[in-house]
Amino acid sequence: MAQKNILIISGEPSGDLQAANLVKAILAINPAIKISAVGGMHLEQAGAQIFYDIKDLSVMGFFDVLKKLPRFFALKKSILGKITRDKPVAVILVDFSGFNLRLAKAINKSIPVIYYVSPQVWASRPGRVKTIKKFIHRMIVLFKFEEEFYRRHAVSVDFVGSPLLDIVKPSLSKKEFCDRSELADSKITIALLPGSRKAEIKNILPVMLKSAQIIQDKIKNAQFIIAKSPQVELDLYNGMLKKFRLESRIAEGRTYDCLNACDFALVCSGTATLEAAIMQKPFLIIYKMDLLNYLLYRPQVKLACIGMVNIVAQRKIIPEFIQFHACPQKIADTALKILNNPKGLEQMKQDLVQVKATLGENGAASRAARIILNFINNS
Repeated sequence: MAQKNILIISGEPSGDLQAANLVKAILAINPAIKISAVGGMHLEQAGAQIFYDIKDLSVMGFFDVLKKLPRFFALKKSILGKITRDKPVAVILVDFSGFNLRLAKAINKSIPVIYYVSPQVWASRPGRVKTIKKFIHRMIVLFKFEEEFYRRHAVSVDFVGSPLLDIVKPSLSKKEFCDRSELADSKITIALLPGSRKAEIKNILPVMLKSAQIIQDKIKNAQFIIAKSPQVELDLYNGMLKKFRLESRIAEGRTYDCLNACDFALVCSGTATLEAAIMQKPFLIIYKMDLLNYLLYRPQVKLACIGMVNIVAQRKIIPEFIQFHACPQKIADTALKILNNPKGLEQMKQDLVQVKATLGENGAASRAARIILNFINNS
């Protein structure tokens, strides 16, 4: 019998991490399956054969997409060629909706296509659900409200819960991390999580650093730890940091240790807001992008909140400072108000406990793997 082959397509660091945990779960159930992937270091470490590395593939905004169009066209052609040659039993698409939905159209149901980590069609461009209904055989979603959304649109869907519940775990105790990072565990520690993409960091980290400077001027025993993305060069961080007189450190690839050690955080909107929620750390949400991209995309977003933690909570439990409202003075004033209000801090923690409870149970990747393997075996 020929070895079964699955093809996985992810395009960004967060998707690479989610896909990697799915691959581990699939191989734990059936080690004989061969998995090829468009992905990065996490997928490779999980046991997938990477035929296209996603380094420099992620985009932020319309104009970044335009610049990389030739690369995306070439990648789509390469994937379609690989499908023709290898004849995989299924293609699994992971997030990265702008590219993956177009790829699904091109595959045109010639083989089973499964989508893991749903595009945010419930937040913007809801017309994309028609593409999903036509070209995706099975949706596997992480949030209960997504399952309800797809069922309303008669799309075949399974809710497995958030894999972050298994992933978000510090590797060091607070004391161990502070000792290694030369931080005083007796001081008020504030973590800065400016995102994982270069464009995000360029736009958001300066705002966070200015806010941090104002906070430090008011709280003399404050110290700051910056969670560095492994995909972004250290010089970018140091170049921004040297403009400020902050008591700070940079920690590479240790987001969960940073969150575990902190008393409060400033967090880029995205997956990191759920990671902070799981660790029950009080925080503020900050997001800023290039003005033209913002003016293009903001009218398409139909939700009042953009932070995933607030979307999951279905109300604004965490203050958001987006684009024109991402003002360092406002951010610092709000952070100081919360830090100086023990009752407010405790209420925010309790709200985060409730959010975590809605994310399902541990073992989401294993549940997704079983659904996928059963689907493949019965196709």
